[in-house]
Amino acid sequence: MSQSFDIAVIGATGTVGETIVQILEERDFPVGALHLLASAESAGSSVPYRGKNVRVREVDAFDFNKAKIAFFAAGAAVTRSYAERATAAGCAVIDLSAGLPVEQAPNVVPEVNGASLSALAAPAQVACPSSSAAALALVLAPLRSLMNIERVTVTACLAVSSMGREGVTELARQTAELLNVRPLEPRVFDRQMAFNVLAQVGKPDDEGHVPLEKRLVSELRELLSLPLIKIGVSCIQVPVFFGDSLSVSVQTSEAVEVAAVSRALESAEGIELVDAGDYPTPVGDAVGQDAVYVGRLRRGVDDSCELNFWVTLDNVRKGAALNAVQVAELLIKDVV
Repeated sequence: MSQSFDIAVIGATGTVGETIVQILEERDFPVGALHLLASAESAGSSVPYRGKNVRVREVDAFDFNKAKIAFFAAGAAVTRSYAERATAAGCAVIDLSAGLPVEQAPNVVPEVNGASLSALAAPAQVACPSSSAAALALVLAPLRSLMNIERVTVTACLAVSSMGREGVTELARQTAELLNVRPLEPRVFDRQMAFNVLAQVGKPDDEGHVPLEKRLVSELRELLSLPLIKIGVSCIQVPVFFGDSLSVSVQTSEAVEVAAVSRALESAEGIELVDAGDYPTPVGDAVGQDAVYVGRLRRGVDDSCELNFWVTLDNVRKGAALNAVQVAELLIKDVV
């Protein structure tokens, strides 16, 4: 492609922002000028891109007329502060923070509902869903023609990188302190994270649901175009640096044919089905990869209308950064 596009990455020093820059280079995205932006505290640092170190500048001083597409990977508050400024300057917005209303910025997973982007007017505002919702939508979408999905129940085991670089640093620090028999002082998490499992991720509402659980339900219904599907979600924090894993149960109205499910998943884009008798793990399979891994396909112990399986993916790469870059690739074809 001869045409190039000036790109802004907001949150460029975070785990997702840095990975977006990396994937833009890996996929040879037609980048003209690359503007790396962050808070005043992070401005002045640099991020490698195409053999050079690109200086990070303060987002507050940036003129969005200089960019055609802006990736927002710095949190919902930052998105809400600057997205409208970007749009007013004619810059498309790809938000990874859930900072914009869905009516304003629809959630898109290119392999699932990428065609919906062609209906948007420029400059578009598009949202990337949470890592768990993106993975579930990718796996469930090929199954819609095989079965009537009545209910999905998922336990999402989230890596500490879901909390950003602070989460990764905190787990490393806690691990070192415990292994060196030093007193542990939790900082990012409200209690010990190392060698532990936390039953909730975030502050629950009056009914006990945390925001990420409610976000996952809303996003999955939107992505699958199944607004009435029943979804039960529990998000837990596990002492893993990178790689989310999901234990999933799907209730259908008819008996599940596991062989047909296997064929559908094997032919689906973006999915790697692990052979029966084996199973994927974040560290051994998913981290650093561009696929969602699925294993342990099986019917319910005493219910032939129940399908159970295991999913794992790199939450930063596949679940966030790659999805955002794929959205940008579609935008430059149809919208920008």
